[in-house]
Amino acid sequence: MQNKQSTKQKLRRQNNINKNNRSLLLGTFCGVIIIITPYLYYLYEGFPSTKTLETFFGTFESNYWEDVNISAWVLFGKFIPFILLTIWFFTCKHWWYHAILVPICMYAFQIYSNLSNEIRFSDSDEIYALAPIIFVVAIFSYTVRTRVFDKIHGIDLSELSRVNWKGELQNRTKNDSDIDDNDLDDDEDEEPVFMG
Repeated sequence: MQNKQSTKQKLRRQNNINKNNRSLLLGTFCGVIIIITPYLYYLYEGFPSTKTLETFFGTFESNYWEDVNISAWVLFGKFIPFILLTIWFFTCKHWWYHAILVPICMYAFQIYSNLSNEIRFSDSDEIYALAPIIFVVAIFSYTVRTRVFDKIHGIDLSELSRVNWKGELQNRTKNDSDIDDNDLDDDEDEEPVFMG
């Protein structure tokens, strides 16, 4: 019996150690990425100021900016905040962390539009593509906020089901409550009984 318990305890300790090691490794990785972001941003200085760039991946031609260096500057200017916001989203413990999806999607769309060959005007039409995402995230965040607020302050929002669209209170039925409004009125009319 003790052998089984000690084996289970050893397995639990080993699982906790593995979880702690993974957490430490992930935290270290995120910390290193955050620390080197200024260096990642200035990688654009390594790109030439020409219209085309020949690499072993292929040829990159800057059609809109007509300069590979400027195109890389714009790309890294969008990519660094995208990376930092993504790390923040996955490590945030607050109830509102879904709101971080809005700027993440905005930067992702801007990165895509920068890399697109058919670009006309950068950063101009992404609001139309982001509108449905913003709408869904706003609804979800507000719902989560309301529930968290209710838990913290002990508010019971089930009473709101009695309010109609015009803002008027509706009467309760016997099924909704054990005590009827008429029963409350009868109790108020009775004379108090004093034992003395």
